[in-house]
Amino acid sequence: MDFYLAAIIQALCLGPLVIGLFLSMKIFNIPDITADGSYTLGAVITAVGLANGFSPLVTLLLAMLGGAVAGSWTAWIHTRLRIHALLAGILVMTALYSVNLVLLGRSNKPLIGYQDLFAAFRVFADADHNALAVLSVGSAILFFCMSYLLRSDFGIAMRATGDSEPMIRAQGVNPARMKVYGLAIANALIAWSGSLMAQFQGFTDINMGIGIVISGLGAVIIGDTLMNFLKIRAIPAMLGCVLLGVMIFQSILAIALSAGVDANLLKLTTALLVLLIVALPRVGSVMQFGRR
Repeated sequence: MDFYLAAIIQALCLGPLVIGLFLSMKIFNIPDITADGSYTLGAVITAVGLANGFSPLVTLLLAMLGGAVAGSWTAWIHTRLRIHALLAGILVMTALYSVNLVLLGRSNKPLIGYQDLFAAFRVFADADHNALAVLSVGSAILFFCMSYLLRSDFGIAMRATGDSEPMIRAQGVNPARMKVYGLAIANALIAWSGSLMAQFQGFTDINMGIGIVISGLGAVIIGDTLMNFLKIRAIPAMLGCVLLGVMIFQSILAIALSAGVDANLLKLTTALLVLLIVALPRVGSVMQFGRR
């Protein structure tokens, strides 16, 4: 039971990540690989902040600010230098590896003994139940804030930018600026996830962001599949599907590990699971076409 509870807690830690990837990849249609670096950046800033006596909330805000700066770099390179968004994200992600290493000062840092977010807001004596409560409240705040943002005039302009740049330009909105704002928000959320995961795990590692885009993408695809199946178009319901997607994804990984899959093969298992999720709809379409 504790094994699956930990999986749910990790899914809640990754909630801001999947919302950020949903914003960049589904709203703006930008394959943003910056996430690998900004996720680690959030964890690194958290480790440095807590070690220097900053409060957990201030540290979290600083981590999100760092992620926002990283995302805006990617958007600036893409929009101003006319470099493909995928390459821009790879360039910033690569640069962030060195930035993270310099900030942290070593390859990993334990956070045991520092007052983290879960210790600051203690609701239950049991650590896992307390983490679940704190993260549930945080996820609810994230859900309502993003629902409001994406339904506001600013959010509608962001969504229109992803749908049709010429149309939104004709309305007097600068699409390049909207991309900078959008990727800044997306990577701020991703850094939020890195901060939460570092505090939950009790350490920050310079390589903890490697492959995180794949895990987040798998959750987003599950959420997108639910949206298409249920024909959902309302923003709150779409965000709910994405958050449900990360729960399902992490639960599947937990089942695989409990079934005896070697923990060293977790990244391989994750990659194969995402491949299966992506391939199944296409296989189904091919089989349906073959019957015709």
